[in-house]
Amino acid sequence: MPLPFLTADRAFDSADDVALPFEDHDRWRRPYRPGPWRVGVAALWLLLASFVLFAAVITALTGTVTGAAVVFAVALAVIAGALRLLRMGVWVSPHGLRQVGFLVTRTVPWEQVVAVRTAQQPVRWLGLPRTVQGQALLLVRRGRATDELPVLMTTHNADFLARTEAFDRAADAVEAWAAENTRG
Repeated sequence: MPLPFLTADRAFDSADDVALPFEDHDRWRRPYRPGPWRVGVAALWLLLASFVLFAAVITALTGTVTGAAVVFAVALAVIAGALRLLRMGVWVSPHGLRQVGFLVTRTVPWEQVVAVRTAQQPVRWLGLPRTVQGQALLLVRRGRATDELPVLMTTHNADFLARTEAFDRAADAVEAWAAENTRG
């Protein structure tokens, strides 16, 4: 009994960027995958949370219930932080462009967007104060000064460090969303 979905000799005729028929077009979507640095740090946080949850069970069995509740709350905070770290990035929808940070989320409707463009400039390395030369995807908004353009993503953030081709594809996708939705 041949199983064609398990064999490597089968030809793949599907395109990766074609929308599925059941996919909701009004939902917010990230036009790129999270990078290995972001996923790795989130995995380490989840591993730490598993140890803290184990400590909460040990504390509940041998200690006080309030102590176990505190340790359990710490584990939940670590899990929430890991999930928020995975959610960070640039999201697009027909309604606008959303930049999700660890603590703050900013949404800009397409009516306020003039352009989204890539520029060569000093960028922060993994979000730290140290800057290096790289590319940044900038958001040009209506009614804002051009010297204070917000940076959406860079070649040296946790999603694209040492992955310039992935940054180029993601920047092209966000620029295409902007070009498609800002036409009037």
